[in-house]
Amino acid sequence: MVTTVPSLQDQSLFIGKNYINGQWVDSCGGKTFNVTDPATGLHIGTCPESTVEDAQHAVDAAAAAFPAWRSKSGRERGRVIRRWYELVLENKGDIATLITWENGKARVDAAGEVVFAASFLEWFSEEAARIYGDVVPHSNAQMRAQVIREPVGVCGLITPWNFPIAMAARKLGPALAAGCTVVLKTDGQAPFSGNAIAVLAERAGVPRGVLNVVTALENTPAIGKFMCESDTIRKISFTGSTRVGRILMSQSAHTLKGLSLELGGNAPFIVFNDADLDLAIAGTVASKFKVSGQTCVCANRIYVQDGIYDRYVAKLTEVVSSFKVGHGFDAATSHGPLIHAAAVAKVQEHVDDAVKHGARVAIGGRKMPSLGPNFFEPTILINVDDRMKIASEETFGPVAPIFRFSTEDEVIARANNASVGLASYLFSQDTGTLARVSEALQAGMVAINTGVISDASAPFGGVKHSGLGREGSRYGMEDYMQLKTIITGNVKVVHRAQL
Repeated sequence: MVTTVPSLQDQSLFIGKNYINGQWVDSCGGKTFNVTDPATGLHIGTCPESTVEDAQHAVDAAAAAFPAWRSKSGRERGRVIRRWYELVLENKGDIATLITWENGKARVDAAGEVVFAASFLEWFSEEAARIYGDVVPHSNAQMRAQVIREPVGVCGLITPWNFPIAMAARKLGPALAAGCTVVLKTDGQAPFSGNAIAVLAERAGVPRGVLNVVTALENTPAIGKFMCESDTIRKISFTGSTRVGRILMSQSAHTLKGLSLELGGNAPFIVFNDADLDLAIAGTVASKFKVSGQTCVCANRIYVQDGIYDRYVAKLTEVVSSFKVGHGFDAATSHGPLIHAAAVAKVQEHVDDAVKHGARVAIGGRKMPSLGPNFFEPTILINVDDRMKIASEETFGPVAPIFRFSTEDEVIARANNASVGLASYLFSQDTGTLARVSEALQAGMVAINTGVISDASAPFGGVKHSGLGREGSRYGMEDYMQLKTIITGNVKVVHRAQL
């Protein structure tokens, strides 16, 4: 077990304060909260337990900075964001260290997150100069109509702990590119990496007040409520649970602000008899076990057709048995701890419930107290059926439940039998099957013959109770802009002689 305190090449990236109007400040209330390493339980540092008053100061700063930032050309904003992207990559090692330290994920996953986060800054630095409008033919020959896109204004961004800088960058990139200013509320369980990229934003030339960051743990609901009810904030972007998303949507109703909600998932992962088995196994590992199963697009229900079921289970069990669970700073570690004890308890509850109703543990299934209270064995469950909790609830842990199915119609019906619809996965070598099933699945995203679904160039988001709006891509820019119609009347019509 690694217990030494990690060091940074640039210690100034480690900062435990709020960032408001270009200044690093304590909370008005003077209180702080502790941040601990989920792998060791050791103290990392403290951050401000911000109050509504702190959030108000951040909103005021963003509102004051908005006119000047929106007035810059897209090319000017893009150059600043591009420099930010470069600085994130230049400081990849230190940021990855912070992510592993406060989040627990294996070093290789943390380094991957830094590159992933930077890709959004790169993408939107290029999109900033490509905010187009339209010229619309008017029904009256003496009238002209044009449509322009404008930034919505001050935005409140609320990010989760599982991808503390990637989710921030996926929101900050389009918001700043569009000309908006922002208040970023980072998750209290992983605030230091978010502060680090704010340091780099300042170095890149993001003007004071354009980006503001507030931290909190216990006061998170109060700050979220304030942001939703603020008339100054014109858009909320939130990544988190469906339960909290509903609350934020309700709290935003009075101010009629825009909402982007990337909420819970229960992703089906479908493997047909004709699938490339090795490809399906690699996809399962990438989708199910990345970050120890703590992603919203994790394969939560793995449906394998009868003819390949036994071979699939045997092969996946062999691969999972090679995983090395441990502290993220250990070079041999492939999978780190869960974020806290409550997450472990939920995973154990799902495993116990499945076993109680007839499932069998092929590998894993237990806590790992010798490593610490937040570790759980990578687990495969077989003989799983739809009665079990794991079929209807998002596990958010390293448990792969393998369901058996017989026909295409059957698996489509079972896959769609969920209140959420974020991601889905499909493995087959038959183009007809791929076309039919991908179109029939009720999900915002379908990955075909791969376990990787997110990219800066592709829209990310779900349907049903998985949320509203899209992030990433040119579509993700739309949520940070509003349309303005401009009508010009009394245009003198000149009749030109035909040449």
